[in-house]
Amino acid sequence: MDTAKLNRTACAMVARAKGILAMDESHPTCARRFDKLGITNSEENRQSYRSLLVTAPGLGDNIAAAILFDETIRQKTTSGDSFPECLIAQGIIPGIKVDAGAKPLANHHGEKITEGLDGLRERLADYRALGARFAKWRAVITIDGETLPSAACVDANAHALARYAALCQEADIAPIVEPEVLMDGAHTIERCMKVTLDTQKRVFEELRGQGVELSGIVLKPNMVVSGSECPERADSDTVARLTLDCLRQTVPPEVPGIAFLSGGLSDEDATAHLSAINRLAAAEGGAPWRITFSYGRALQQTAMKVWGGRPAMLADAQRALLRRAQENGAASIGA
Repeated sequence: MDTAKLNRTACAMVARAKGILAMDESHPTCARRFDKLGITNSEENRQSYRSLLVTAPGLGDNIAAAILFDETIRQKTTSGDSFPECLIAQGIIPGIKVDAGAKPLANHHGEKITEGLDGLRERLADYRALGARFAKWRAVITIDGETLPSAACVDANAHALARYAALCQEADIAPIVEPEVLMDGAHTIERCMKVTLDTQKRVFEELRGQGVELSGIVLKPNMVVSGSECPERADSDTVARLTLDCLRQTVPPEVPGIAFLSGGLSDEDATAHLSAINRLAAAEGGAPWRITFSYGRALQQTAMKVWGGRPAMLADAQRALLRRAQENGAASIGA
């Protein structure tokens, strides 16, 4: 493990006024998004759409890193360059999603465990040879008003995240550690705060237990928000206050950066919340870690709608993507 190299990669992924583009949608996720817009979910269309993203002129001005999918890291763009080569040319670090998805957790109805540890060491070597310099693994924590998540679910997912992160660092690949407390449900923001706090504490206990070098990771958590069906919606200032309190109680200062997931938030809320968090942190003397974004849908949704599978709309779609990247880049410095 080259600790200095891991730290350089992690710091570069959360560079000032930049964030991470999550373009690692699985085939089923891509199909759902394409179907809503009447786009055929073919390999050719997935290639064309993702080419549109990585070839957007100036994308590297506000995007420091991009998470690819297994199919994409092996493909070439429509101009004939590999996706990692195209990203590097824009000054963007290529990375890869390595988990095998969330599956039902045995004996725990309604809860999930992320799979994919088997064979991960060999896959990481393959992905590094293909150009990946970081990886991502998402753990899914279901929440309700009283009983979920179970301790077993949090423990199992925290342990898997730590084992994944250790394998990444062994391969000199910086891990994004993503424990996502889901927004789905009618729970209050206070309930989200408690579950997120408990989950992140457990994750860092496991990371330390597995010998993970914290200066060589990026944390990708959820913001502390009201459940999507909660009748009382917390505003950006409340989200900022509770989210920052949660981070200060759970994230060690040696972690270089926090790149929030959007987790079902609207484009506008994802940006507004991020800006509010950074403004509050600055007003209170700053934070030890860079606070930025790792958004998928919240960056891509408008661009995908504009494109709609039509080659003639490529430039307009790229402009829509760049606007969202610029807005979130500004939000990452509280502007």
